[in-house]
Amino acid sequence: MQYVMLIYQGTTPLPGSDEWNALSEKEQKQIYADYGALNQTPGVTPGLPLGLPENATTVRVQGGKTLTTDGPFVGMKEAVGGWFVLEADNLDAAIEVAARVPAARLGGGIEIRPAETYW
Repeated sequence: MQYVMLIYQGTTPLPGSDEWNALSEKEQKQIYADYGALNQTPGVTPGLPLGLPENATTVRVQGGKTLTTDGPFVGMKEAVGGWFVLEADNLDAAIEVAARVPAARLGGGIEIRPAETYW
């Protein structure tokens, strides 16, 4: 079964932020190593890193007109910071992989959503 794993940043320190800079070099390297190991996990297809929510554009169509707005208007705790696809036997296996995502232990969360076919 395929699962889409959505990484919510929450209060996870981001590279370049004051919170990230407050981490030791060892802690920073460990976070990078943990993401690297995750990307090498059998069944994981890495997604592209996402930019910050404030740099996003949201598109809606109303009355046949295309409307654009800056961002999504969500708090950082709700912002999706990344994603990947996991091929796993079951939800328990997906939970085990989600628990290895550094954001899960650094103030964020991982949403596991089964992939579905609609068309």
